[in-house]
Amino acid sequence: MNILLLGSGGREHALSWKLAQSPSLAKLYAAPGNPGIADEAECVALDATDHGAVIAFCKAQAIGLVVVGPEAPLVDGLSDSLRAAGVAVFGPSQAAAQLEGSKGFTKDLCQRAGIPTAGYVRTASLEQARAALTRFTSPYVLKADGLAAGKGVVIAETLEDAEAALADMFGGQFGGAGAEVVIEEFMAGEEASFFALTDGTAIVPFGSAQDHKRVGDGDVGPNTGGMGAYSPAPVLTPDLQARVMAEIIEPTVRTMRADGNPYSGVLFAGLMLTADGPKLIEYNARFGDPECQVLMMRLESDLAAIMLACAKGELAGTALSFRDQTALTVVMAANGYPGTPEKGGAIALNNAEAEGAKVFHAGTALKDGALVASGGRVLAVTATGASVTEAQARAYAAVDAVRFPSGFCRRDIGWREAAREREA
Repeated sequence: MNILLLGSGGREHALSWKLAQSPSLAKLYAAPGNPGIADEAECVALDATDHGAVIAFCKAQAIGLVVVGPEAPLVDGLSDSLRAAGVAVFGPSQAAAQLEGSKGFTKDLCQRAGIPTAGYVRTASLEQARAALTRFTSPYVLKADGLAAGKGVVIAETLEDAEAALADMFGGQFGGAGAEVVIEEFMAGEEASFFALTDGTAIVPFGSAQDHKRVGDGDVGPNTGGMGAYSPAPVLTPDLQARVMAEIIEPTVRTMRADGNPYSGVLFAGLMLTADGPKLIEYNARFGDPECQVLMMRLESDLAAIMLACAKGELAGTALSFRDQTALTVVMAANGYPGTPEKGGAIALNNAEAEGAKVFHAGTALKDGALVASGGRVLAVTATGASVTEAQARAYAAVDAVRFPSGFCRRDIGWREAAREREA
């Protein structure tokens, strides 16, 4: 089977790396890809917003499955166009992708389906939002309704900060994503991520992870797209995972199907583990980045076959196999991130992969044959071990082998679980 993978980040490199191991794969194409993805796939120039061009490529190259990596093409309806043209695709429809494309849509669904989540108000103007703030107490959680590249959430400690953040959001800080703003009650607890595959009816759990969103050690500084992650997340115990499936994932899939918008693909639930149990923070309609990197390092099953089963509505009875190890990834970012990143910095991977680690490319490019930084998050250095502590040590040994003078990373990825392991 020929496969087309859309995307160019660390998530897509992890997917290409795993897809390339599939016995059912004949040829892998990636659009646009990156220098790391080019090791496993033929990178082609395709604009995912040009649905006609993507469909024409699929017909010309006898593509048996399209894997949509990032969220924007899903929210843009590319999967609908492909399905209408008879091309199998891993990823939800435009209507179903609203679970990520609109925070308000998801909150309303949770309310109708009785899914545990934070109390909220949807607001469509600065005046309405300021008035709604009086219904909440500090800290205030403010979310741009639409896609904001993982940066559309502000947690304001004071009313003045909240009002200033709302002014920025409605003033265009996040473009069209901030045309509406959801204000939520603050939830206390530890965050975790849970993944499930579904074809709209059958649901198969795909594991857990914990991401590190803040830019600095000790979880300080502004939010980023993710500075590192590990999987599995022991804090999501088997009992808690069963509750997440029964109280959050299954009602979501059931409600989407009943509403005429069946969800097909991976459902990524961001969770808060509160004193009252797990509650949904938000949904993503694709694999997380960098969570995908650690999940793919652990997955033993044939990813291409699993994704095709999802796309064809044949997921029922599918069993997944994962390595009984922890995987941990450390994001190396360009100086300036999550603000304006310093691009063009030279990168030398050296022998970073010598001890079994894997360096996934995120924001890289080739300039005169040399590897350079081309984005904010540049590399995701990933390793496995018998524990978080062991995987952490191996990942940072690989990080230290990389020469990237104009970059930085957090030095404490996995710190909560490593501390718990020390205390055990």
